[in-house]
Amino acid sequence: MPFNFFSKKPNTEDSNETDILSPESQNLSVKDLIAPPGMKIGSNEIEIGKKLARTLFIFTYPRYLHTHWLSPILNLDEEINVSMFIHPVDTAWVMGQFRKKAAQVQSQISEQQEKGLVRDPMLETALQDIETLRDNLQQGTEKFFKFGVYVTIFANDQKKLDETENQIRAQLEGGMVYMKSASFQQEEGFSSTLPLCQDKLSIHTSMNTGPVSSAFPFVSTTLSSDKGILYGINRHNNSLIIFDRFSLENANTCVFAKSGSGKSYTVKLEILRSLMMGTDVIIIDPENEYEYLTETVGGSFVKISLNSPHHLNPFDLPAPPQGENPGDILRTTIINLVGLMRIMLGGLTPEEDAILDRAITETYASCDITPESDFTKISPPLLTDLYNILRNMIGAESLANRLEKYVSGSYAGFFNQQTNVQLNASLVAFSIRDMEEEMRPIAMYIILHHIWNIIRSELKKRILVVDEAWVMMKHPDAASFLFGIAKRCRKYYLGLTTITQDVADFMTSPYGKPIVSNSSLQILLRQSPATIEVIKETFNLTDQEKYLLLECSVGEGIFFAGSQHVAIKVIASYTEDQIITSDPRQILEMEREKEEREKMV
Repeated sequence: MPFNFFSKKPNTEDSNETDILSPESQNLSVKDLIAPPGMKIGSNEIEIGKKLARTLFIFTYPRYLHTHWLSPILNLDEEINVSMFIHPVDTAWVMGQFRKKAAQVQSQISEQQEKGLVRDPMLETALQDIETLRDNLQQGTEKFFKFGVYVTIFANDQKKLDETENQIRAQLEGGMVYMKSASFQQEEGFSSTLPLCQDKLSIHTSMNTGPVSSAFPFVSTTLSSDKGILYGINRHNNSLIIFDRFSLENANTCVFAKSGSGKSYTVKLEILRSLMMGTDVIIIDPENEYEYLTETVGGSFVKISLNSPHHLNPFDLPAPPQGENPGDILRTTIINLVGLMRIMLGGLTPEEDAILDRAITETYASCDITPESDFTKISPPLLTDLYNILRNMIGAESLANRLEKYVSGSYAGFFNQQTNVQLNASLVAFSIRDMEEEMRPIAMYIILHHIWNIIRSELKKRILVVDEAWVMMKHPDAASFLFGIAKRCRKYYLGLTTITQDVADFMTSPYGKPIVSNSSLQILLRQSPATIEVIKETFNLTDQEKYLLLECSVGEGIFFAGSQHVAIKVIASYTEDQIITSDPRQILEMEREKEEREKMV
């Protein structure tokens, strides 16, 4: 703030307050344009235009300071300025002062011993601290400083100003750090917290290197670890965000962003780097976005459509994992099949639900599959078998007629075949782009069911990516199945990643918020104004974080890991970018370069 362009009025008011106005006689400059219309300096606050400001300073510290003790203040959702001044002190002078102090304390201890008094632990501790610090200073492992911390808070009214001060004090006093207002020095305090590097308040505490370093404001150790993958750059301090999603209570991730904000790019980068760390990945791809990535790493890209040679039988049963009862697996599969039929047949009445449950049980029994069967040696039934059972059941004529198109009609090619898809590669992607729009929820359900069977059969470190998850959230049974996976996948060493751009559809589902709450990792990229309020409420964002998500660039947003979150910028190397890009212009350019190279060959 340009104080040198302000002049004081004659002191005609209370001695504790002075009005400062910009002189109208000077020519306008940049300083005049950015300066407030005036300042009114009081004993305990400053009025700057329509804002009130108050400067506080720290005057007492505890014996020990833990790392990032100042972080609660820096992360406070209020308008504040914080300045830290660190003035080095000459080591030789400090050593002389410590020598005198050590002699004084030693003399007091000797005097008490001569008088036969009980030893004073405070004096002994003080002597020990002095000697330790002297040794460190002599060895050069520590330096000595004069340290001052000043905080200027801003508010629109006196009440809010007092509330903010009390909030800051309460945060610090919990750690036995005490501060108070710079009474009758508000002008000096305000100047000291401006980016002018001027310590006009000059209220310091003597500290050595260790305690001073604990106040370092840019700490993000909880989002950087010795293992995991690089997600991006911390936009606050340019540190690396290296994280292992499997180190949290669950490895589930939610990615929310508007179209074109880089959500698929972010997930593909995570997939590529996770593969390097030995993690298998399975993807449900609605738009063939992962085809080039899959082919590049030698994975399997499975195209699912009505005319596709790849088939998945929804009646498949997984091999029972160790410790699980085959009967429970059969019952769970029957319940899931009823949910699938509810989507395929456009809803079920309670009577039809009961009929289908009995019919599916009889369908398995017709193939000699019971709770006591060995699922590794059986051939599961087909949809035709269920259709035949329904035709011969009383009251099931309507169900049989509605199911007929999936058995012998235009949809029979995909649904009424034995499974011929294997998940042997480290990266397997199921593409449903060529599946008719109304059939996509059904296809996603069947694919998820098949993947879940494989995951339960073999314990292995995996990531399951469900792109455009909002498609499944439109149907309660599909959403319920996805939520069931999110809830149970942890014990099978699986991390579920759900990606969506339609936040409204996702969050209005009764299973949307539970899926988010069961995801320890969340990535929010650029949002649209139409959905930002839903995002703000769901993730309890501050106003600053809300505006950050509205204004950030492609590949930028907020990275949540448990209770910690930072602003992130996703970055990729040139090679990674060539593999994972979804930009049509970049893809056309790559194809053009490829054609030119082929012509040269």
